[in-house]
Amino acid sequence: MTVSRANHQQNLGGVVEGNLNLKSEIGLILPTYCEVENIEEIIREIEKLNLDLSILVIDDSSPDGTANIVRKLQKEYGNIILLTRPRKMGLGTAIKDGFKLLLSLKNPPKYIITMDADHSHNPAEIPKIVAPVKYGGYDMCIGSRYHQGGAVKNWSFPRKIISKVANIIAKLAVGAQIKDYTSGMRCYSAKLVQSVINKLHSQTYEIQIEVIRQAAKQGFGVIEVPITFINRKKGKSKLSVREICDFILYIAKYISSKL
Repeated sequence: MTVSRANHQQNLGGVVEGNLNLKSEIGLILPTYCEVENIEEIIREIEKLNLDLSILVIDDSSPDGTANIVRKLQKEYGNIILLTRPRKMGLGTAIKDGFKLLLSLKNPPKYIITMDADHSHNPAEIPKIVAPVKYGGYDMCIGSRYHQGGAVKNWSFPRKIISKVANIIAKLAVGAQIKDYTSGMRCYSAKLVQSVINKLHSQTYEIQIEVIRQAAKQGFGVIEVPITFINRKKGKSKLSVREICDFILYIAKYISSKL
């Protein structure tokens, strides 16, 4: 296994472990923090799909030993890369670091997927979100909870309200014809990621909206397909009050910039 200190040119603050000479059509990013109860099962389910993909786990030094589970799986599967960062740094920075690392590979993937590691996103739906980008000429496909046929299961009423309001505000601010701006299950073309990466500044969950905003500004094709989101069964949600405030602040700043 190759172990290296992350290249400063990538602006990655962590340690990369795994084979950096992988050649895969798809790169899949799994940000983690305290997912020891979920990470092995989700990786095994992804591996069973038999897709031409590499899995990049970005762990923010989870104190529960999430990274050690990933290291164990690296001995079984040759397509797993682990980036261990020194502390909890936010979903937005994790996704950006994932984009940078995958694009910096000797053989970068053609398509990049992001999804949650807590089983709220079903790995079986991965081919569904890849197809429009691979075959349909789109550069981003969002796995949508609110597109016709999509669903959310086991959410509390307040959580549903927060999500709906967030998406209404995002739609008003950005104006793209999207129903689910905040879904984390997505497939991107490498071309889109390369084009927007230096314009992404979000630290936390608002990155989901920021990428759509940049894609719309640059004329990339975006489509939604329905997915079923199931609230995590194991572990605790990582969405904090601070992150909700950061999201609201991001939207407020964007609206103000348009006035």
